[in-house]
Amino acid sequence: MSRRRKQTNVVGNVLGITGKIVVYVLVGFLLFQGMTKGYAFGYELFNPKAVSGAPGVEKQVTIQEGASASQVAKTLKTYGLITNEYIFILQDKFFDYTIHPGTYTLTTAMTSRDMLELFNEVQEDEQ
Repeated sequence: MSRRRKQTNVVGNVLGITGKIVVYVLVGFLLFQGMTKGYAFGYELFNPKAVSGAPGVEKQVTIQEGASASQVAKTLKTYGLITNEYIFILQDKFFDYTIHPGTYTLTTAMTSRDMLELFNEVQEDEQ
């Protein structure tokens, strides 16, 4: 009996150590993924990239009165002018832009910050 008990303890210890190693590897992998994704998101927030190079494809976008940043972001993503609508929304809030209604001609060579700066300007029609 005592020999069987020792074998059970050894097997239990090996399985316990293996389980801990698996958990540590998974935690390390998730931390690494979280850090790399978080860095990429933060980098894009402060240094946005255009969807395509110059000259880009022109598209006309109409922003309605009272449209929120999230509604504008969805519209821009639908038109293929931005790749990440959450970046656009955070830039709008972080940099304190005001999105004015109107019809804008945008290109895929513009960054989301360029678009927000254009939306922030009061158009002649509104003055």
